Amino acid sequence: MERFGDDVLALILNWVHDPNDRKSFSQVTKQWLRVEGLNRLSLHVFEPDLMRNFLPRFPNLVLFESTKVVTNSDIEIVAKTCPKLELLNLNYKEIRSNLGEFDDIPGLDDVDDCGLCAVATGCRNLTKVFLRRRCKIGDLGVISLVKLALNLVSLDLGRCSKITDEALEAIGLANSLQILNLQGCWLITDKGLASLASGCLCRTLKKLVISECDRISDDGLLHLRKFLCLEELNLGECGPKVTDTGGVAIAGIQTLKRLSFSWLINVSDVTVVALAQNSLNLVEVDLTGCELVTGDGIRAFVSHEALESLVLAKCRDFTGEDLEEVVLGCQTLRYIGLDKGLQIWIPMTVQENISKSFCLLDWI
Repeated sequence: MERFGDDVLALILNWVHDPNDRKSFSQVTKQWLRVEGLNRLSLHVFEPDLMRNFLPRFPNLVLFESTKVVTNSDIEIVAKTCPKLELLNLNYKEIRSNLGEFDDIPGLDDVDDCGLCAVATGCRNLTKVFLRRRCKIGDLGVISLVKLALNLVSLDLGRCSKITDEALEAIGLANSLQILNLQGCWLITDKGLASLASGCLCRTLKKLVISECDRISDDGLLHLRKFLCLEELNLGECGPKVTDTGGVAIAGIQTLKRLSFSWLINVSDVTVVALAQNSLNLVEVDLTGCELVTGDGIRAFVSHEALESLVLAKCRDFTGEDLEEVVLGCQTLRYIGLDKGLQIWIPMTVQENISKSFCLLDWI
């Protein structure tokens, strides 16, 4: 076996795609083990505390994943061993406790700003970083990351509850970021949104999630009109400070394709009509829990030429005739999500007519 050079073995390995077969390949000889390690591009780690023993075998990784508790020491090993990393997925996975409840807090030993700074320094090729539920990550680590990872395209900070407007000020200066998730980062305010929209980010960002950020108000949403290519926006559960003033402002973003206003209790028909008239590229709209929306607002989409999905769960102030008029008028509409409690109140003739138009009524 030794007569084969590493280059030849690497070419053979390129034809082996099944993980089990690659594992068998690595068990032939020490040379084959070394070659397999040098050519491994991705790794999902289930026991981070053992990384010191095996990670040096994989210096060319471009993708690293772990959903477990990862300490600063663990992540520093990654930073030193895998400088070519492009995707770092540390999204923390909820663990079911003995009481049957889900624990979404990693613990005191989990990675914090020091660990993230180490990764930012050691892995300059990062394009995608996912840190959901890593609750010890704060402004310092994120600022370091966006300054050093110049090719960063996607950043998930969902439920990183220590993130404040200070981090958003640095993120706003990023010149390649396209996807930003700030769900549940409840410390951010209108000032942070102003920072996001005033830098280079306004020319690159395509998807923004700021759901459950209830310190945001209409004043902050007015700044989002500065984004030049924003296609997807999630404002679900942003609280009562978001009203039709902010909703109408969002409707002015011509590039929007997917929008969630779920559980914005002060958004009404005024916003929905503005969306139907101005957001001509909208494909999906989620109005779950927007109780002020009525049939008058829904019918505004009758002549819309792009809408495919409309979610109206927990909305009740409309009739079957309103739905039928929208479906028959908006010929692109293929899905309507409705509160299952309404099923008995929508006449069967209406339901049948909607089904004939190839639009799915989903009772949720």
